[in-house]
Amino acid sequence: MSTPEQAFPPGDGPAAKVSVSLRAGNIRAIKERVGARGFSAYVDAAVERQIERDLLEEALQANENECGPIPQHLRDEAEQLFRSVKSAPELQEERGWHAHEAS
Repeated sequence: MSTPEQAFPPGDGPAAKVSVSLRAGNIRAIKERVGARGFSAYVDAAVERQIERDLLEEALQANENECGPIPQHLRDEAEQLFRSVKSAPELQEERGWHAHEAS
């Protein structure tokens, strides 16, 4: 018996097999990064990150609709903070930013 997808929030619930179509170049790049055995986990993590980004974008849009646009000086400050975090020494190691991003 299958459990309905809506019973679980994004990132939770048992794994279920689905069929998806991906571009050949993306398939190759994933396999080069994680091998064939890590393929599903990599794609699942990527989907979860995209859902998080979509939800964040929706929240930002709702905030902007209610409060108006975010002032440019705050956008600049956030960009500077992001760049400083991204260039942190611990993220410059062998696998760098992408290793932390995938976890």
